[in-house]
Amino acid sequence: MTEKEIEQEYNPVITRVMAERGQQHATRKNLFIKLEEELQRPVVAYFTSFRYPVAVDDSDADMLEGLLQAMDLSRGLVLMISSPGGDGVAAERIIRVCKSYSGTGEFWAIVPGKAKSAATMICLGASKIYMGPASELGPVDPQIIVLDDNNVPTYMSVCHVVDSYNNLFQSAVKEKGRLEPYLQQLAKYDASIIAHYNSIIALSRDISIKALHSGMMSQQSVSEIEEKIKVFLTPEQTKTHGRPIFRDVASEAGLNIENIDTKGDLGRLIYELYIRAKFFADSEVSKLIESKVDSAYVYPPQER
Repeated sequence: MTEKEIEQEYNPVITRVMAERGQQHATRKNLFIKLEEELQRPVVAYFTSFRYPVAVDDSDADMLEGLLQAMDLSRGLVLMISSPGGDGVAAERIIRVCKSYSGTGEFWAIVPGKAKSAATMICLGASKIYMGPASELGPVDPQIIVLDDNNVPTYMSVCHVVDSYNNLFQSAVKEKGRLEPYLQQLAKYDASIIAHYNSIIALSRDISIKALHSGMMSQQSVSEIEEKIKVFLTPEQTKTHGRPIFRDVASEAGLNIENIDTKGDLGRLIYELYIRAKFFADSEVSKLIESKVDSAYVYPPQER
């Protein structure tokens, strides 16, 4: 019997249909194999849901490490990533895991859709980043949740909070007349919290610059890197944390960008794997880390 006949006999059509409906690992396994043939490196997908309230965190690094331990990474590693972001320190750890297990000591990143915030940080640790014409990276400035007068939460850039405090303080220092209006506004700020905000801004900047300095920008100084990637570090140019940074801007910032030809064989494989994995991460589970070898995932918080 041929391999296809064996598969049909021992994998009934109902099983295949159910696998397709749930987008189980079997529906994507062959795509990993084909991508590995195209890229000449093993491929791992790392997806966190854009639908459920989950984020990049330390547990993801543990899941990823467990998967990489079972793989032959002597030729290197390709990480396909899709995520709205999360914890910067976890991103730093994920970079470390990828580099440590890769036989080449570095890894490539593929961004078929969106890799924002902490997910962008992970990409900064790669030696090159594959991006399509609509692929998005984003600013890495830290965010906080602020409640309005109706207790409705909204995200706010820590940089904006610190800048508003600094501007108000400097205006008070320069004021020659009445200080009461400034003092009333400054009373709304806690100096210790502002100091904490400054430290997490510095942490985000430090993780990003060190990731680049140990990888695709190793020949440049820290100050040169900081100046080049300013669009990622502060909201001055993007204005808002969610605004996309497309591949042309990322390339102008000095990142090593490899363009994905969406009409080529590689581009079509990347897109199909992206659509299938994203559907699974946004509907069946909330986090997905998998390769041709195995699949690990986390169910949505409300279903645990």
